[in-house]
Amino acid sequence: MKSYIYKILLLAIVYGASGCGENKDTTTKNENGLDSGNSSVIKVTQDQFNKLDMQLGALEKKSFPIIISANGMIDVPPENKAVVNATMGGYIKTTPFLIGDKVKKGQTLVTIENPEFISLQQQYMEVNEQLGFLRAEYERHKIMQAENITSQKNFLKAESDYKSAVAKHTGLEKQLKMLNISPTNVKAGKLVSYVTINAPISGSITSVNVTKGTYVSPATPIMEIIDNSHVHLELNVFEKDIMNVKKEQKIIFTIPEASNKKYKAKVHLVGTAIEKNRTIKVHGHLEDEDEENFLTGMFVEAEIITEETLLNALPSTAVVKTNDHNTVLLLDKKEGDTYYFTQNIVKVSNDAYNGYVPIDNSSDFQPDTQFLTLGSYNLITE
Repeated sequence: MKSYIYKILLLAIVYGASGCGENKDTTTKNENGLDSGNSSVIKVTQDQFNKLDMQLGALEKKSFPIIISANGMIDVPPENKAVVNATMGGYIKTTPFLIGDKVKKGQTLVTIENPEFISLQQQYMEVNEQLGFLRAEYERHKIMQAENITSQKNFLKAESDYKSAVAKHTGLEKQLKMLNISPTNVKAGKLVSYVTINAPISGSITSVNVTKGTYVSPATPIMEIIDNSHVHLELNVFEKDIMNVKKEQKIIFTIPEASNKKYKAKVHLVGTAIEKNRTIKVHGHLEDEDEENFLTGMFVEAEIITEETLLNALPSTAVVKTNDHNTVLLLDKKEGDTYYFTQNIVKVSNDAYNGYVPIDNSSDFQPDTQFLTLGSYNLITE
């Protein structure tokens, strides 16, 4: 019986010693084979360092901006946008262009027919023929008046008729020119029943509101032309931020619906009137606008940089947020082919910019302190 109890006690001691031995080893390995776990020091071999493309780096001086967020659109100056109308009403005879077609200034866009065009030309011809006779009568009465051969009344009548005819002739001639009808051709008896409407500017057609046979009045917008050779930003800045916006400040903007690429611009004008939604217009000029195919009306999200400051920073990949703390790995030492890292908490108050995070407590570290700038995430989170 005593022998049996002795064996049980011996086995309990052996298993207890074995369990205690296992608890002394607090280091585990994560899925990448890196030593981490409960130990305050993380060990990484040179082979692991190279295999995972890890990188070391020190604190760097980086420029961090104070930013005002805004949104708006791509637009063109007023002189680069034109709505085409008819000078006189009529029926559309031809309309050969479609949305997207490019036209040059002076190019025929549509032709319009109207019997009134012929009537206008007839009036001009009649007045033109009468003008010669009335001029001669005026000159004759003028001479006779000087020699006291005719009465003042007859002279004034001849003068009035002539000057009225001149005024009517001039008015009709300008109307013909506005309709793109040549007065010279009308004088020669060449009458037309239709007129052409020409492009007031060069650009691309953005809307066509008529079809063949449509009747248009002078108030009817026939089509719209926009010249995209020079575009700009029209941003909406909230009232609370506008006092910090100044001319020549940098603008970084994106077109979220089309691309993630960032573009550059500068503040050119700051509006002086507050809109109904409590925003102020800010006009920005683009850099390298000729290299991009910006279209009028594109929605943009922009950041206006009002001020910049130099701060000590680390790459964003060096800082890992865990349990409401921002953690980095410092190189404690390197022995042979093994790196020894320790975890440290850093203070970060500003957002990352251009891939870097400002470190508020950078004074806690030596200038030559080496941080693991790439590959920290797996070591800290595992």
